[in-house]
Order: sequence, then C-alpha cells, then structure tokens
Amino acid sequence: MKLGMVGLPNVGKSTLFNAITNAGAGAANYPFCTIEPNVGMVSVPDERLEKLAEIYNPDKFTPATIEFVDIAGLVKGASKGEGLGNKFLSNIREVDAIVHVVRCFESTDIIHVEGSVDPVRDIETINLELIFSDMEIAARRLDKAQKALKGDKSMQTEVDFLKRLIAHLEEGLPARSIEIQNDTEAEVIATTSLLSAKPVIYACNLSEDDFKGGINSCENYNKVAEIAKREKAEILPICAALEEQLADMPDEEKAMFLEDLGLERSGLDRMIKSCYSLLGLISYLTAGKPEVRAWTIKKGTKAPQAAGKIHSDFERGFIRAEVVSYDDFINKCDGNMVTAREKGLVRSEGKEYVMQDGDIVLFRFNV
Repeated sequence: MKLGMVGLPNVGKSTLFNAITNAGAGAANYPFCTIEPNVGMVSVPDERLEKLAEIYNPDKFTPATIEFVDIAGLVKGASKGEGLGNKFLSNIREVDAIVHVVRCFESTDIIHVEGSVDPVRDIETINLELIFSDMEIAARRLDKAQKALKGDKSMQTEVDFLKRLIAHLEEGLPARSIEIQNDTEAEVIATTSLLSAKPVIYACNLSEDDFKGGINSCENYNKVAEIAKREKAEILPICAALEEQLADMPDEEKAMFLEDLGLERSGLDRMIKSCYSLLGLISYLTAGKPEVRAWTIKKGTKAPQAAGKIHSDFERGFIRAEVVSYDDFINKCDGNMVTAREKGLVRSEGKEYVMQDGDIVLFRFNV
C-alpha cells in the first residue's frame, strides 16, 4: 500500500511525515522544502502477529508494510505547471490513497502560504488542482468514447456518464463524490486514472491545546469534518508536534504518554487503521518456524487470489487452503495447531472461499 501525503506548504506535512516514518525528510519554515518526494516505509502494527511470533519464535518476522510518500507542497496553478505542480500531480498518480494534511492550528511563528489559516480554502485549493487535471483527462476520454459510439451503440452509457462526470467536476466537486449508478460507470471511474477519485484521509493538524482539549470544540476541525462527510472521505485528528515527541520515545514511555492524552493508539496507528478502512483492506496470517508474516489483501478476496500474493505458483496450482481463525487458535487451542486440528477448527477451504481478516492459512498447491 502506497500513501501520498499532500498539503499546502507549511501545514505540517513534512513534520508529520518525519514523525511517523523517522525518515528524516526536510522540514523548514518556507515553501517547497520538499522537492523530490521523500519515501518512508512503516510496519503495520498487529498484535496478532506479535502473539504468533511469541508462539513460534520464527527465524523471520514480517509484518505488513505501508509506504508513505511525502509529496511536494502545492500552490494554485499546479494543474497548469505553476510551482512544482507537474511533479506534484505525477507523484499523486502513483499512490493508492491520499493523506491530505490540513492545517487547523494558528501560529504566528509559522508562515501560511496564503497569509491566514482557513482549512476550507486550503482543501479547495488542492481539490481544484486535481479536478482541473481530471477535467482534461475526462474530456479526452469522452472524445474517444463519442467516436467509438458511431460504430458501437453500447458506448452510450459511458458517453452519458462522462458528460455527467465532467459537469460534476465543473461544479468543483471531486470525482470520488459522484454517485455511481451501474457497473459501467464504476468501470469508467476505475480505468480513467482520475486524481480526485482517489480515496482521501483528511489529517487535521491541530495545536496541542486543541488536540488535548477535545476536537469537537475546534471550529476548523468541524469544518473539515463536514467536507469529509460530503466527499465520503475519512478524517483523522492529529497533532504533528505531539507525534514528533512520540517518535523518539521508548515503547513504555510512549504508552504512558498516550494514556495521559486519553488515547489508546498513536497517530500513525490511527492513520493506518483509517487507511485499511478507506481502502477496504484486511490481513491474513501465515505462521511457522521459518516465518511469521501478515499479508494485506482486499476484502472479498478469494483463497486462490490470496495465495497468489505469496507466489503466482500458489494461485496457479491452488488445491485448497487449510484455515483456522486467529481467535479460535488462541482462545480455544492455546496457540497449538495440533489441538486446533484435533478440535476440528482447521477447515479445508476451496477456490470459492472468501478470506477473512485474521485467518491463519496454509495453502496447498501443485504446479
């Protein structure tokens, strides 16, 4: 999973990126400190995987990972190549989802590129640049579809939808908020490479006081929440300054710090959870002495395709999947696979089995 972190200059984007990845990206009080995208890999926290590692003491421990890309700050006119616009837009095309860092904190020490703090305006600035780019892409596809329509009347549904999509974009609305009415429309959205169709998490960068005092009393946060609801986006309250403090703490001290804030999870953990929810992802697990590992798949993935995540041969020669749920394995079998088999909790599943979050799986295959 690849997530692109975007935002106007000086909203705390690179500070947050540094905190959650410890990748050491530049962060400074002037626009365009980030020119080339910085990349950081983080492990997906999973208590189930850690418990399996305790049981098997594996030679190799491999959690799922997320790649964060800190993309250059944006200004108006990016879709026309202003500032670092072309670079910004091309980097967004490569990510699975967007983490849009929105400044909700006031500070006289940190310059805002627009001269004042207004999260609604900032969101609109970035959304419009993505929308302008999408309008050109949609117009080109419409032209191609209209030409194809002369010889293939089945193209009418696509042509009608593209016209509706362009009108939607012309109203300043992102593609992700348009109502999809049939499979053809869903296919058009999926294959047109629209930037404003990408799933978004609005990461509201709050001041320490606002974050500790309760987000519902923060007017700027509430404004972003309304936008997120309209766009079917996720929203994440976060404080980059606090995440920066957390980044260097040992685990025990970090837990105490979070407890004092009334939180169970760090901003990174909450962001990952939001990403999984937004993208419809789950994890299945493989466990043994050689390796304990988590594999990320889409909800609804069937067993052969899940096996293909490990190796294409597993999918091509799939015979069956031997599956036990993590909860059964731990709570009913004390983490003992022999006991799980004796109790009949290890199921033999075929090609139509839909994988579930937390399945512990052994794939049988023959090539």
